[in-house]
This record gives sequence, structure tokens and C-alpha cells, in this order.
Amino acid sequence: MYTGRYDLIAVAGPTAGGKTAFAAHLADVLDGEIISADSRQVYRKMDIGTGKDTQDYRVNDRLIPCHLIDIAEPGERYNLFEYQRDFFTVWKDIRSREKVPVLCGGSGLYIAAVTRSYKLLHVPVNTSLRKELEQKPQHELADMLHSMKKLHNKTDVDTRAHAIRAIEIEVFRNANPDLSDTMPVLNTLFIGIRFERAEERRRITERLYKRLEQGLVNEVRSLLHNGLAPEDLMYYGLEYKYVTMYLSGRITYDDMVSRLNTAIHQFAKRQMTWFRKMEREGTVIHWIDGSLSMEEKLERAIRFFHQGYGASRIQGQ
Repeated sequence: MYTGRYDLIAVAGPTAGGKTAFAAHLADVLDGEIISADSRQVYRKMDIGTGKDTQDYRVNDRLIPCHLIDIAEPGERYNLFEYQRDFFTVWKDIRSREKVPVLCGGSGLYIAAVTRSYKLLHVPVNTSLRKELEQKPQHELADMLHSMKKLHNKTDVDTRAHAIRAIEIEVFRNANPDLSDTMPVLNTLFIGIRFERAEERRRITERLYKRLEQGLVNEVRSLLHNGLAPEDLMYYGLEYKYVTMYLSGRITYDDMVSRLNTAIHQFAKRQMTWFRKMEREGTVIHWIDGSLSMEEKLERAIRFFHQGYGASRIQGQ
């Protein structure tokens, strides 16, 4: 029975860092269950491109339970509000069974939304407002949104649909200033897994070639064949974007591999920028050197779990 001081353990870090296997081993030791914090693994039939490997959850011939994977269909736009709602449903269930919830993933916004108790609203569609906004040019929509909020996310105005939805949300907020969803404030132990830069780069490139060998191109081809529009599929991340461009004849195979490899490296840097921002804002992340053995990584993590202290730096270097 879990009687520790933490409500949640969050395992974070850049892509290709071995987070999932580590989180599974940690959950095995602590009698826990994993909650995915991956914004793309929620989709069914997107396995290779999202790195959805069930073997990562197998420890000592036991499959560690993992939640919030394969819960949406390709073509859907699963959003942050839905993730936060589904996370707390799963988290409460795990705690009710006296297990340890272990959050694992590289989607920094998803992690922040549940560990910082973001107040997200379910904003219904405003049909009359949408009809009015659809008559306005893109630049006017952008100006309207700028007048209503400070833009932190460029995707709010990258398309007409995004701009209209963002305005719809702000109109709803202004009309309902006291309406908010109360979320639990979780006492979270953050553990980060990362490698030195050169090793991180090597692992990212090696993993890309492995995914190509496993059939990434065929996975994307199958999704397109089953009716997912190229523009919609490109929404689901770098692998799907560049492979779709290749299959659509926009770029060559070699160009696809080169550009995708570069983009994933840039993505890993953005992930670390997000986690560093969390640290600057007061979150303590206990970084563990990914090159340590699994036993050594677990020993450090369990010590943090039981003692609840330690510097926010790479442990073991």
C-alpha cells in the first residue's frame, strides 16, 4: 500500500531518452501504473511514428498497466482540455486502488497542465459567432485576437480555423469570468532522464532509422489509404508530416530522412527549453544521467521518492 508523500511521480525528458522503459521499471518497483503524457500516443493506428512500443512496458515478464494510450481515432483532434480531464479520472482511479501513479512522456504542455493544475474550460461551439467571424479576413481575425489576449502560441493565428476557435474561447471566457474547473493540486516528484548532447544526437538518429526499418512509411501509407487526408495527417507530428510529404511526391526519400532527422533534433532542444523554463519557474527536476545502468537509475529515483530532496542537476556525472 502506498503511503508516500507524493501524489504523483512525473518522468520527463527529451525524446529518445529511454523514459518509458525507466518509468515501467520504476512502476514495477513501487507497485505503480503509468499514465502517458504523450500527445500523439493517444491515437490508435499510429504506432511506429509515435514510438508506441508495448515491450517498453514489460518488466520481469509482467506488463505494467499504462493509461491514455490508444484512446482516440486518427482524424480526431484530441486536445489539452480532454487530456487534463482524462488524466484526473485515471489518476483518481489509480490512487483509489492504492497504487503509485507514474506520469511519463515528453509533451511538456501536457505535463504542466496536470501538475500545475491549469484551469481549462470546456468551451462550446458558438455557431452564430463563427458565422460572423468567417466573413472576416485572416488579418482582421488576428487583430481581434491580439486585442483580446497576449498571444503566447503562434498556432492561435496560423490558420483561419485556429484564429476563429481562439476568439471563440476568449469570448466565452469574458462572458463567464467566474467559471472554472477546480483541479487537484498535486505534490509531484519530477525525475528527468537525459544524455550528454552527443549521445542524445546519436540516439535520436539511430531511433529514426530503426523506425524506418520497422515500417514507418507503410504505416503512413496505410493511414492515407484509409481516408486520412494528407493535410490532416501532417498535423500529428514530425514523422507523419515528412513521410506524408514524401508519399505525396513533394520531397525525395533521402530529403525526407535528412529533414526529418534535423527536425527531431530541433524538437528535442525545444523539449529541454520547456523543462528548463519549468525549472526557472520553481519546479525541481531531479535529472538522472541516462547512460547509467537501469539499477543505478532506479536507485537514485527511489532515493528521491523516499527522501524528497536533491538538487536539480544530472545525477551520476
